[in-house]
Amino acid sequence: MHQNKYIYIFSYDNFETELCKLESRYIFKKEDKNKLLFSDIKIEPSCSAFIKKRLEIILVSEDYTTLINEIKNENICVDGFKVEYLVLDGDTTEYSKRLEKLTDIGYSIEGDPEYYMPAITYALCHYESTWCFGILIKNNYAWQKHKQKPYSFSNSIKTNIAKALVNIAAEADNEKKLLDACCGVGTIMLEACFSGNNIEGCDINWKVCWKARENLSFFNYTAKIYRSDIKDITDRYDAAIIDLPYNLFSHSDKVTTIHIIESAVEIAERLVIVSTSDIANIISNAGMIISDHCSVGKSGKANFERKIWVCEKKE
Repeated sequence: MHQNKYIYIFSYDNFETELCKLESRYIFKKEDKNKLLFSDIKIEPSCSAFIKKRLEIILVSEDYTTLINEIKNENICVDGFKVEYLVLDGDTTEYSKRLEKLTDIGYSIEGDPEYYMPAITYALCHYESTWCFGILIKNNYAWQKHKQKPYSFSNSIKTNIAKALVNIAAEADNEKKLLDACCGVGTIMLEACFSGNNIEGCDINWKVCWKARENLSFFNYTAKIYRSDIKDITDRYDAAIIDLPYNLFSHSDKVTTIHIIESAVEIAERLVIVSTSDIANIISNAGMIISDHCSVGKSGKANFERKIWVCEKKE
């Protein structure tokens, strides 16, 4: 822990556990434990639906008094600050003691506090005999505004899944060029644009392409969307995200699935595929190996699940 710069605090429902851990493996190269993760990798919490908070560690000490003295020695001078106590797994500090410690830190910082709209939030936490003090950044959930997009489909994937797919495909690298290969009304593209990812989209249905463009424009995002069969796309991509058609607004059968995946293999180094059935054989026959996968359920629907496949080209 002492070697890590950041502590991430996660929040997710049981049916999203596998998806969150899959996302973490591609962002942090490891999974959370008891909804905590320690890392040197800096990620904005709002880029993920599952990261609730990030603590940027400034000081650590196994002795609380020493930590307070070190905070004083930092000579922090700032107006509009707030201090919070993070209760991490295993911390048994009583509420009254937590308040006392927050007061200690407040008196160690020069400036006027602001409890309701702070300019900066500091935090204290205790984990495995070590006290940590740092700057707290919270998920602002501004991406939830996308739920108010002008056009949507009832069968579209949820925002939590869309954000995870982008992170899995990009591997915490916004420079990677992504393709949303069956973009529909742009649910995945909205999350990629929000997080600053480099993404383009395509769909064979001109009506949904128009709706996707309108959705992006509504939030002042800019990204290319091609009304095209994926086999006619000539650009190359670091990764393609494929939320396979559900045979509702676009025709879908095994032949269509094979066509989409085989066409994507020609233009992308990696594929992140969403399906409602087992397509492992189709992926293998297309010249890809499944490097990771998970299942994600749906709230209130015990028998429904989507499968997410992370695929790499065979050597």
